[in-house]
Amino acid sequence: FLEVKQEYVTMKHYVVAFFIHVFTTIFVLVAGFTQFSAHIRSKYYWIHRYSGRLYVLVTLVFAAPSGIMIGFYANGGLMAQIAFCLLGVLWFSFTHIAMLRLRQQQIVKHQQWMLRSFALAMSAITLRVWRVVLAVVFEMSEIEAYRVVAWLGRVLNLVIVEILFTTLSHQKPHGRFTMYSNLRFLKCFKIHAYCFLIFFNSSNTFNIRSVYKAFLTSNINL
Repeated sequence: FLEVKQEYVTMKHYVVAFFIHVFTTIFVLVAGFTQFSAHIRSKYYWIHRYSGRLYVLVTLVFAAPSGIMIGFYANGGLMAQIAFCLLGVLWFSFTHIAMLRLRQQQIVKHQQWMLRSFALAMSAITLRVWRVVLAVVFEMSEIEAYRVVAWLGRVLNLVIVEILFTTLSHQKPHGRFTMYSNLRFLKCFKIHAYCFLIFFNSSNTFNIRSVYKAFLTSNINL
């Protein structure tokens, strides 16, 4: 990664922020996965409590602020820089709100905001998956794909979380999701994808109509 950042590697604050972000995000992801296990919450509650504290502390003090800082130097120009800086701000905000809701004993809202926060944390993984998809399916160049995934990397994660909230509130017996929820997920995903593709069409990096047509006619089973 730093090989394509040669103009920034001489900037001490960038290098420090980069390594802080990389190494602390590892702890965040590991701690985050333990938060959503019913088995851990019921049998090993102390793990849930301390890993949750670790997640919040590392995110608010290290991972999110350092992510905002390196976001100012992101590849892909101004739009990508805005995207990554906004990601850091939202990640910090969602985590902080989750902490406040826990202190107010609003457990359900705490869980919802923690899921939103972790969805943004997982964008570190999903944006890389999207880069491969855009390169293989849509044959985008690396820099074009990077501009898109800077925004799109978090969208599917947040859509899944919001649909999860909906399906849990409209769940049928035996845990079966309603058809309405599934259709709503598909519609929301396509709308979000189309909006981001329109947004990036202003930079003339690719043909919006051909990309969206390929998206609609693809054989990917959502």
